[in-house]
Amino acid sequence: MRVVVTGGAGFIGSCFVRSAVAGEHPALAGAEIVVLDAFTYAGREANLAPVSGAVRVERGDVRDPARVAEVLAGADLVVHFAAETHVDRSITGAADFVTTNVVGTQVLLQAATDLGVARFVHVSTDEVYGSIESGSWPETHPLEPNSPYSAAKAGSDLLARSYHRTHGLDVVVTRCSNNYGPYQFPEKVVPLFVTRLLDGHTVPLYGDGANVRDWLHVEDHCRAVALVAERGRAGEVYNIGGGTELTNAELTRRLLAAVGVGEDRIEHVTDRKGHDRRYSVDWSKIHDELGWAPRVPFGPGLAATVAWYAEHRDWWAA
Repeated sequence: MRVVVTGGAGFIGSCFVRSAVAGEHPALAGAEIVVLDAFTYAGREANLAPVSGAVRVERGDVRDPARVAEVLAGADLVVHFAAETHVDRSITGAADFVTTNVVGTQVLLQAATDLGVARFVHVSTDEVYGSIESGSWPETHPLEPNSPYSAAKAGSDLLARSYHRTHGLDVVVTRCSNNYGPYQFPEKVVPLFVTRLLDGHTVPLYGDGANVRDWLHVEDHCRAVALVAERGRAGEVYNIGGGTELTNAELTRRLLAAVGVGEDRIEHVTDRKGHDRRYSVDWSKIHDELGWAPRVPFGPGLAATVAWYAEHRDWWAA
């Protein structure tokens, strides 16, 4: 089996690649893993250093049809992680988000259709649903994205659905909650706050800090994606949640405690535009159909993540 992992040098994609090579996904045992990555600021060769020589790495942009067709030739499975993902960056400049997330996904879907790829897993986000005051979103909830990032991801989700319906491509979509873990570029809240605290700086807490997010360890997310790739139903969407909802203020206090500093390190800053109040996905479908549930408890998972950044300053200091 040949598996192409787009964005395989990024945070989640590289975790998927490392865990696949380590034999943690039985259905992928013995598979040839091919990474397609543009190696922008968030995709780094260092993320794949632990599996150097065990995977084939191809440098290329998912928006380039010729390059995509070249890499996907002979592939049995495509796992599509490649995306621009940082909400703040999408607010200040949305163009790359639209071209990478929407156009890039269409280029991949077309190539997969033309080349007869057996299965295409499109990795998305809970942010496409918008904001929810109470309860949790099922997969059937309408998409109501509120940022340029989430709107671009929603567009890519709908394109994936259309290629299944129109062309018969075996596509499965996943939508995950907020990921945390090692190798995450320090623009997202957990590594940003940890690295700033380790360097003796303050951390910027948006608004009143009452925005709620559900936290999912990246290794649990990759297990879920591998199960969906193996046994998910074609044309379906699967939510992937961590089961730990925290306000941003609560998360910040936990990070302060983990680093061993006080709340004087919090700097309250103006809230960002269109800041969704709460995310929460109902992940009963993937549990009931595929037997998945998160394994990494949030407390130990967060402690191990903080320790990783403390021990790998050379990875993030630059």
